[in-house]
Amino acid sequence: MPSSAAYDATGVRTTTPWISDLAAGIREVLRRDLTPHMTACQVAELLRPSLGRPGLLSAAQQEGCAETYRQHLLYAEPDGSFSVVALVWLPGQRTPIHDHLSWCVAGVHQGQETEHRYRPAGDDPAAGLVRDGSTVNPTGALSAIAPPGDIHRVCNTGPTKAISLHIYGADISRLGSSVRRTYDAPHDEP
Repeated sequence: MPSSAAYDATGVRTTTPWISDLAAGIREVLRRDLTPHMTACQVAELLRPSLGRPGLLSAAQQEGCAETYRQHLLYAEPDGSFSVVALVWLPGQRTPIHDHLSWCVAGVHQGQETEHRYRPAGDDPAAGLVRDGSTVNPTGALSAIAPPGDIHRVCNTGPTKAISLHIYGADISRLGSSVRRTYDAPHDEP
């Protein structure tokens, strides 16, 4: 697959200048061999100018699903070092509580998302989790995430569809997900 390849929701190959330029910038950041957190921070700055830009995604890449949030693969680097996806969230949809297997950047492209962060309740993994904060992220908000300690849940608590762009330091087209582990919710929340 050439480095400028992207795919629409039906798997048809497309080429967009935005994807090509973004991928080139990410490759340059990866050449610097930074820590995962610094990599995520620098990749976030590459994504920032695109958030909220009209016409960035095709109509098919903005389609949601009534049952769960929907992931649209926009690009996967041929060597497996990163991928770009659009996540579409209808009101009320959310992820399970999870962490990631790689660094990750998430930017709100449309609408708003709420992120709940968690930490272990104690040294014993059986002690479970406690909520460690929540943030409402409007259009344009960015998060740079790197394991360990990246346990969170993302949800659309707004009244309209939300779309976020995610860049993972892994090939989602091969793995299917960036999630390493899922966790049970603390006893005091659903």
